[in-house]
Amino acid sequence: MSQDGVGVDLETSLGYLLKEASSALRAAMEDVLRPLGMTVTHYSCLELLAQRPGLSNSELARGAFVTRQSMNVLLQALERDGFVTRPAAAPVGKALPTRLTPRGRRSLETASAAVRSVEVRMLAGLTSTEQEDAFRILRGMVDALRVTPSR
Repeated sequence: MSQDGVGVDLETSLGYLLKEASSALRAAMEDVLRPLGMTVTHYSCLELLAQRPGLSNSELARGAFVTRQSMNVLLQALERDGFVTRPAAAPVGKALPTRLTPRGRRSLETASAAVRSVEVRMLAGLTSTEQEDAFRILRGMVDALRVTPSR
């Protein structure tokens, strides 16, 4: 409890600590991506496309944890700068499948190495068993929160 007996004790709140870790991770990633002319969202978009070519704007937005509108602005810039391609018209429905260009792949290689260095730094104090445990525990937390509670 907080000092007044109401709320959450930030010193012992796992949720608050997770948010702090997320914020620290994002800041560290931004620090290594900024010199490459990228943001975390820019990098996330390229990484998603490398692993799942042809994703739509909506799918990319969900995967990068941004709004569809924000992703659309980013995709327009990435397309203009030659990192991705999208067809002029949707082959099926309304979705425009996006793909990396060779320039996008080269840029992603450099960014991925930078991001990996951040993750290595973050995990440096943990044994491989602790890393596996942390992954399992965090995955369990995410899964538990994505389950719709019954009413």
